[in-house]
Amino acid sequence: MTVNSIGAFLQTLYMVAFIFYSSEKRRPLSQVLLALLVLVLGFAYFYLWTPNLGVRLNQLGLFCSIFTISMYLSPLADLAEIIRTKSTKCLSMPLTITTVLASTSWVLYGMQLGDAYIMVPNFPGIVTSLLRIWLFWRYYQEQPLYRHLPM
Repeated sequence: MTVNSIGAFLQTLYMVAFIFYSSEKRRPLSQVLLALLVLVLGFAYFYLWTPNLGVRLNQLGLFCSIFTISMYLSPLADLAEIIRTKSTKCLSMPLTITTVLASTSWVLYGMQLGDAYIMVPNFPGIVTSLLRIWLFWRYYQEQPLYRHLPM
């Protein structure tokens, strides 16, 4: 709970800053509102319309697993563009390394608990991160030093 609460708080700060500084506010704001609607509907379904605790936990585990897998697959939405341009400019290496470490940690933790709802949705995080690392290796482009120096 603590880790996810901190993550949700930091992500909320990021979204607020992004929307505040974005020149086009309508689309990101509507996406945030749609996500909030999905969360409210999910809460209503799981806590108000599903009284049996065992059924609720199984359905909630499946619901969370789908979102986790979607999160890990989302960076690959730009895969065609990366291959077409032979450039990984749209990918983040630090985020890729962090994702492979975090998803591997969760898979190992899930194995210790014997919990498929932890292991299965985090395994695609390992696979997609390794694919992104391969893309960084395959389409490596050395950036000129002057681009990183302040002007």
